[in-house]
Amino acid sequence: MKAMILAAGRGDRMLPLTKNTPKPLLKVNGKSLIQYNIEKLVNAGFKDIVINVAYLGLQIMNSLGNGKQFGATIAYSNEGEQGLETAGGIIKALPLLGDKPFIVINSDIICHFPLERLRKQRLTLAHLILVDNPEFHLDGDFSLATNGLLSTAHDNRYTFTGIGLYNPKLFENHEINKLKLGPILKDAADKGYVSGEKFMGLWMDIGTPQRLQELELLT
Repeated sequence: MKAMILAAGRGDRMLPLTKNTPKPLLKVNGKSLIQYNIEKLVNAGFKDIVINVAYLGLQIMNSLGNGKQFGATIAYSNEGEQGLETAGGIIKALPLLGDKPFIVINSDIICHFPLERLRKQRLTLAHLILVDNPEFHLDGDFSLATNGLLSTAHDNRYTFTGIGLYNPKLFENHEINKLKLGPILKDAADKGYVSGEKFMGLWMDIGTPQRLQELELLT
């Protein structure tokens, strides 16, 4: 099973740290955010990795190379300087990902969810990992029913971690364009095609310089 790391965002909330450095290459105790996630994928058995790049993307490609240093094989989907948003990036990378289910993980999160479990996960169009709502996202993203299906109902809502397992068919009616992933997932969820599970362990969205400093204290 292949994996994709989303690494094409501009990281505006991290300014001025991202003025000359792409967000995935920001370091925590000497190791870049994206390196943490590459190592986590490799340790879980996901060694065939696709990374999308845009803003300052050449720095990412030069830093990570072909992945050999991590025991992985890395292919790049270059979106140009502007980028295609989350869904657009995945759609552009589909030729590299193939026609079988694949996992996607954001480059700017730290999460202890055991990714290897996703290999055996039953799937319709998507399966998402959720957590309790953090203070910066109290409204959450999805409601989780007792049967494991997600919806956009307003009760029992949790936050999407940025870790998901996807069937390529989720994107089959969309062309390569600047497109966000959230609306596609919510539409599929309300049609009964998206499952999920709640994770109780460590998860951090490294979206601000303050959260980057908090992570340094934990690692």
